[in-house]
Amino acid sequence: MRIFCWAALAFAQLLFPVHAQELVLSDIQVSKLGIQLAPLPPKKNGELSGVPAQVAIPGNRLYTISTPLAAMVEQTLVGVGDSVKKGQVLAKLQSPAFVEAQRSLLQAYMQSQLARENFIRDQELWKDGIIPESRLLATRSQRNEADAILTERRQTLKLYGMTQGEIGQLLSGSDLSSLLSITSPISGVVLEKTAGSGQRLDAATPLFMVAQLNPLALEIQLPLPSAGNLKVGATVSVPAFGATGKLTAIGRSLSGGNQTILVRALIDKGAGSLRPGQFVEANIAAAGGIEQWNIPNSALSRLGNQAVVFVRSPSGFRSEKVNVLFEGTQSSVVSGAFKGDEQIAVQGVSALKSGAMGIGGGE
Repeated sequence: MRIFCWAALAFAQLLFPVHAQELVLSDIQVSKLGIQLAPLPPKKNGELSGVPAQVAIPGNRLYTISTPLAAMVEQTLVGVGDSVKKGQVLAKLQSPAFVEAQRSLLQAYMQSQLARENFIRDQELWKDGIIPESRLLATRSQRNEADAILTERRQTLKLYGMTQGEIGQLLSGSDLSSLLSITSPISGVVLEKTAGSGQRLDAATPLFMVAQLNPLALEIQLPLPSAGNLKVGATVSVPAFGATGKLTAIGRSLSGGNQTILVRALIDKGAGSLRPGQFVEANIAAAGGIEQWNIPNSALSRLGNQAVVFVRSPSGFRSEKVNVLFEGTQSSVVSGAFKGDEQIAVQGVSALKSGAMGIGGGE
């Protein structure tokens, strides 16, 4: 096989005149060199096709739920993949620190009540001229300070998961409870569960990850030239899954490894058929109505720094210069001066490249 390839290349060098404008080949010679043709695929006006992308969850729709206090997990009520409603209890914890926080609230409440009563009494005494104004001002300051501490303790318990109604019941005389309920802040799906019953946890230990899965995001890494004709708001589609959306962001910096730019899209139609972390192929509408073709990589060749496609002509082949807008694993998106009805070489391109190097100076 290797001997045939070298012979084919040598044969091509003999066939192609050095200064000819076209590579002259008969049908028999085309067959002997193993050159195969295919129609130029239909053009796509201003669209990048088959772009690799990864499905992601928009940052503002992903929540990590942690334990607010040191506690022991008494019971978990949901698992990974379960749908949950906003306010639904996900887990129950036992926490001595929660009891202490409630006791602190009751203490602050009693101090606030006492400070208010003292202020009311001193206000009447000041009106009767029994105490100086400075004492009234001091009592007022003590009342304001006690109210501020009470508000702080209320907010702390709200952060720990108590509702306004539960706080009201506690202040009206209900018993202290060590049971801490962990609830969902949104309606969504449980993606991760990191603790089980009987496990002891420190404060701020993650328990669950809950997300809303509609809409979803696409993260796309594109070569810089491919992003030049894109604009925020352009239509993005995932044809294999019937999903569509809009381009939301075009990165301003290049990645250090492969010199690509990050492009993000929001998929708001058909997102139910996609899964976070899934790799898909997306189409992105480009601005300016540039005529583009999605051709197989086997049809592409490079003469120096110039990408070319070999087009069948009456006497053989001619090399057509193209700009590679996006280079994928199997096919690439190019722009060029095509009419649309051309036949292009998709196999045996190395023999044609050998002849073209003789015409144009080569690499």
